[in-house]
Amino acid sequence: MQDKLDAVDREILRMLEKDAKTVVKTMAERLKMTKTPIYERIRRLEQEGVIKQYTAIVAKEMVEASITVFSFVSLEAQKGHLMDNFLSSVKALDEVVECFVVGGEFDFLLKVVVKDLNAYYDFAKTSIASLPNIGAVKSAFVLHEVKDETAFPLL
Repeated sequence: MQDKLDAVDREILRMLEKDAKTVVKTMAERLKMTKTPIYERIRRLEQEGVIKQYTAIVAKEMVEASITVFSFVSLEAQKGHLMDNFLSSVKALDEVVECFVVGGEFDFLLKVVVKDLNAYYDFAKTSIASLPNIGAVKSAFVLHEVKDETAFPLL
């Protein structure tokens, strides 16, 4: 797909990533084009799955106190069906906002958001450690968030 994206497509994506509510008229003015080809490009990018969805980014500190924890999880055995079972279980957990399969010492990296340390303890004990085939869980607590970007770096 990246071969099909030209400079105009990439600039449209940059603008939408920065502010998904940017109107087509503004995009057309910035790109020195008319509105119709911009609208058609956006529709094509949506239909082809390049644009997956539009969403609002909530200022979490203004809504509710929370902590972010990175949990490194190792399974006792790395058999395909056991990994699939773990992933299915993790997808159902609201506290897990991101999950990565990783190489190295651990099998998975989870980004977990909970209210406080007690909530993380309960989550780790009842939701993660109680899953079958868990070998080890190590946690790193975020003390200060330095950068929080959602935009994919379009080169």
